[in-house]
Amino acid sequence: MMLVEAVDNDTGAPLVGSLMPRLFTPPLVTGPPGPCGCGCALTPLTSYGFGADDFARDTLLAPLDPWQRFAAIHAGELLPDGRPRFRRVIIVVARQNGKTHLLVVLTLYWMFVEQQKTILGTSTTTKYAAEPWQKAFDLALATEDLEAEMPPGRMRGMRKKASEEQWRTVDGSRYLIVPSNEEGGRSLTLNRVVADELSRQFDYGAYAAAYYAMRAVDDAQYFGLSTPLDSRSVVFNDFRKLALGHIKDGAQERLGLFEWSAEDGADPLDPRAMAAANPNAGHRYRFEDLLDDAREAVTAGGEALIKFKTESMCITAKNADPAIDIAAWDGCAAEFDGFTDLRGRVALVLDVGKSGQHATVYAAAVQPDGRVRVGLVEEWTGDGCADQAMRALPAIRVRVRPRVIGRLPNGPGAAAGAAIPGVTIEEIRGDLPQVCMSFAELVEGRQVVHGPDPLLDGQVSAAEKLTNTSGSWVFSRKGGDCDALYAAAGAAHMARSLPPPPALKYRRPGQRRGEQAT
Repeated sequence: MMLVEAVDNDTGAPLVGSLMPRLFTPPLVTGPPGPCGCGCALTPLTSYGFGADDFARDTLLAPLDPWQRFAAIHAGELLPDGRPRFRRVIIVVARQNGKTHLLVVLTLYWMFVEQQKTILGTSTTTKYAAEPWQKAFDLALATEDLEAEMPPGRMRGMRKKASEEQWRTVDGSRYLIVPSNEEGGRSLTLNRVVADELSRQFDYGAYAAAYYAMRAVDDAQYFGLSTPLDSRSVVFNDFRKLALGHIKDGAQERLGLFEWSAEDGADPLDPRAMAAANPNAGHRYRFEDLLDDAREAVTAGGEALIKFKTESMCITAKNADPAIDIAAWDGCAAEFDGFTDLRGRVALVLDVGKSGQHATVYAAAVQPDGRVRVGLVEEWTGDGCADQAMRALPAIRVRVRPRVIGRLPNGPGAAAGAAIPGVTIEEIRGDLPQVCMSFAELVEGRQVVHGPDPLLDGQVSAAEKLTNTSGSWVFSRKGGDCDALYAAAGAAHMARSLPPPPALKYRRPGQRRGEQAT
């Protein structure tokens, strides 16, 4: 099927989406071109993707599109011992190009052909994870050969009870779905994980819960599929950066990237840029419709254009007005081991994210060289995280022995610590713009010291300025929490406001209390 309306102005050739991803991890297998059709040497003996392609065409009667076939074959590359080459696979493609169908085909192949024991599907919510899950079930029921391998009864092996959504085959393969959170996958042993919308995982909680549940399975695989988002996408961005480094260095690592995307800075009105990110353009939908959307986005500009570039061109959005100089922040990184060498100078600040689902306590202290050291003390996630944080403060106070514990004057964490026995919490003197702007100035002047901290790094890179009518600004909380950044900035503000610690007094041997030292 081809819907050709647009042509390349330079060549006159029909404009269609690109079969080949712009960026991808090359196969380890070398030799003459195999049946993949892209010029690589992969064969049915060196990739299970050929089996998945045959299964889709001959058994499901739902063939893979060319780009989906490429993704299945290359992601399914096998090592000489028969295990999948890739432990983790990242697939990037623009929306409405058939990503769900690829997930459905691979899942059914794993269940009915490979008979993998446990497959976990995740997305931002259970509702979204249920879309490919339900489509796979419906297609299996509609396929005679597969329907015969499903349990008898009214539900045919499906369970829809909340938090227990799954369905099974008679051979014991099961497909479960959970939302992307730090509980999804825990207490399970997983053979395959499909993480849809990977760029919407803003911390490592959901990834760790699912990925480390594969540890005991020698041939397990984790598939992350997504369009890009922005600097909040710490998991997606980290793995993409790592995979690109492996591609550049020629490293034979078990992390694969297959990315259909336009180059950063590409013109949305350039048809070839659009073809690079939309492999099904001209096949499943009209290329001219895609170019019409591009023209409208360019005319509207602003957020409309940013969203178009992320969703339809797979270009990671850059902050419009970053609050923190990222290069300067990276330049402040240093190794240190806590705050025990700075006793008497430590300030703690607790803050709660706008979502109410995350809370953090950060410490800060002024070093002898005048720079401010900041570091995470503890974090909490989920419902009731603010209460958990407040209950933990007495033990944290004993462990860290700060001179002061504070909270920000406004925002979600303002009410934290209203009544905690044995703990006095001070409200930070001054307003929020003062706290935020002074912290940004410290970073720009390389007067902050921070250690490795994915949570804070992610929030720093995502934070934008929210400017008021007077021209002062605070860290923007739109689209995600900023509690780690606010807590770190607040702790730095309080640490710099502390008077110097009292000088230690020493007595010479034999000197009596109150006697003048000589």
